Amino acid sequence: MKNYIVVLLCFLSFVPLNAQSILGAWETQTTTKEGQHIKGVVIFSKRYLVVTWYQAKTGEFLGTNGGKWVLNGNTVTETVEFDTDNSASVGQQLSFAIRFSDTEMEIEGMPMRWKRIDNGAPGALAGAWLMSGKKSGDVIQSRDTNQPRKTMKILSGTRFQWIAYNTETKKFMGTGGGTYTTIDGKYTENIEFFSKDNSRVGASLTFDYSLKDGDWNHSGFSSKGAPLFEIWSIRK
Repeated sequence: MKNYIVVLLCFLSFVPLNAQSILGAWETQTTTKEGQHIKGVVIFSKRYLVVTWYQAKTGEFLGTNGGKWVLNGNTVTETVEFDTDNSASVGQQLSFAIRFSDTEMEIEGMPMRWKRIDNGAPGALAGAWLMSGKKSGDVIQSRDTNQPRKTMKILSGTRFQWIAYNTETKKFMGTGGGTYTTIDGKYTENIEFFSKDNSRVGASLTFDYSLKDGDWNHSGFSSKGAPLFEIWSIRK
């Protein structure tokens, strides 16, 4: 598995060689020498990205990392915010090159090819969001999104992933993700991996959602049946 985590780190930055956009979601699938069928998914928002590996058949979580990226000429520099395989990389900057078309992407020097899943559509919530509040009873409890302890959710047009981590302690707390839809005010998550509880793989959860003053209001019931009301703010 170590080799796949190395690929994760290398994938976190890129060089776009044409005018097409890399924003959206991409996936690759491979089989290890032990016969494990592994799926990799990367989501690029405008300033943040996440890449994750998990068992294609069972959804068993294998690893994730990601952070903030910026473009400078033909080089993207990525600042790592979380890394399940190597917490020491948090805070470091990495730069790498790739080639891509509208449908495929390839890392220079790597054998894997990534196929585009979407370009940021059709979901209404594409972007990187930070949890900025929760309702407890009738009271909204705000959360300072500038603190090192973060819960971030990155969405493309069809894929979502949440990640809980701390950039100061470099601790990773958990993640989950899969596909999602936004239809008639309903946000539905279809879970493909969940780091803390693999039994949640295959579940679908539907919530009410709305966008108010730029914030995403998210309400319904958790996978354990508990009522929830969350506020997410777009990450800048």
